[in-house]
Amino acid sequence: MHPNAAWGGALRAALATRLADLAGDDAIEVSGLRRLTGGASRETWAFDAGGRALVLRRDPSVPPDPATMAREAALLAVAGDAGVPVPGLVDHGPELLGSPYLIMERLDGETIPRRLLRDGRFTEVRRRLARDFGTILARLHTIPPHAVPGLPDGDPLDDITTRYEGFAEPRPTVELALRWLDRRRQAASAGRSVVHGDFRNGNLMIDPSGVCGVLDWELAHAGDPAEDLGWVCVKAWRFGAPDPVGGFGTRAALLEGYAAAGGTPPTPEALHWWEVYGTLRWTILCRHQAGRYLDGSDPSIEYAMLGRRVCEQEHDLLLALGLTSPVTVPDPLAGASPSAPSVPHDRPSAIALIEAAGVFLDGAEQPDEGLRYHARVAASALRIARRELLLGSTQEAAHRERLRDLGCATDADLALGIRAGQFDGRMDEVVAAVRASVIDKLTVASPGYLALPA
Repeated sequence: MHPNAAWGGALRAALATRLADLAGDDAIEVSGLRRLTGGASRETWAFDAGGRALVLRRDPSVPPDPATMAREAALLAVAGDAGVPVPGLVDHGPELLGSPYLIMERLDGETIPRRLLRDGRFTEVRRRLARDFGTILARLHTIPPHAVPGLPDGDPLDDITTRYEGFAEPRPTVELALRWLDRRRQAASAGRSVVHGDFRNGNLMIDPSGVCGVLDWELAHAGDPAEDLGWVCVKAWRFGAPDPVGGFGTRAALLEGYAAAGGTPPTPEALHWWEVYGTLRWTILCRHQAGRYLDGSDPSIEYAMLGRRVCEQEHDLLLALGLTSPVTVPDPLAGASPSAPSVPHDRPSAIALIEAAGVFLDGAEQPDEGLRYHARVAASALRIARRELLLGSTQEAAHRERLRDLGCATDADLALGIRAGQFDGRMDEVVAAVRASVIDKLTVASPGYLALPA
């Protein structure tokens, strides 16, 4: 984040200079520069220049990674040639104020999932989006991997396992999923193509006529085309709606559109494998992004909250594996009585102070969209803190008892035992313990999430 006006002025000047050089013009005015919300790994800025509405994507990573940004620019070009709707590429390069960058045309549409799923403007188009997604993916999957040199090309399960093990934080739910996926690898084998890697509700620009832009190509790689089809069906991208394809429609409609546009639909077993894999992948990516807060490299409340969203994906993994069902759990904050302050402190209590801060954040007037978004995230964090203060000691005692019943002292002991096959004769007990643990975590982090349809 770069909240100070001086930095914004420097960025505006750098953009004006670069665009003037491209146009062969002495002066191009840059106006309306603003940071957009969303995008955990890159900065995205909207601005106007030379009579055009533009977007800057800027990589703040250290050290800079110009090769990845250049690959994204190449992907936009070949995807457009294949008939995939993408924003027009204006410029890209290895350095703008010290970071690789990409400048694109700014499309006129909507990306915010909850608006797309609920706003009346999109009532008509929602009915056909699942099929349209299939059509677009079939076109995308005609692109051979060699069309974009340097695409990552690893084994997906090995890659995600390596990243998970790098946390040194074994998780029982993840171990259950890894065992399931490893034993069914053959179901996932298919062809090879360019894979977008993050094709989902939230990365698609949509207007009332349909999809006008596929965005965020930074995770593209060579792989099984079914990976994109499974990813768009992952429960996290439904945002509370019941339909599996981004909340818009059925898997059958997705695959019908895919086949009609020339794609070869995966088998039901392969699609399910990739849905489970995608749910596991998002579990690991949430934990990876939370690591920025946990290791002290970024104090953002957004990264902090991602650490408490991991349990949502653990629940979704259990749902995808058929090991749990949606359940309604009352919010512990509903009707909770204010607690007495601890001695020797005065009233209001710590829990009441947290509640007051949350009410302030929810109701305070914020001057821009970014602050409004982060205020909502912060208010949600305070609700989690209140629930944990109310339930933490009771839940901890219950969890320790579950682990003792299985002969384990910690979650890591249970996770490593699952990996080693130590509990193969007691899997019903293990699943019951893991399920209870995830329900407890979600009761604190997001109790309403437990009731969402599978």
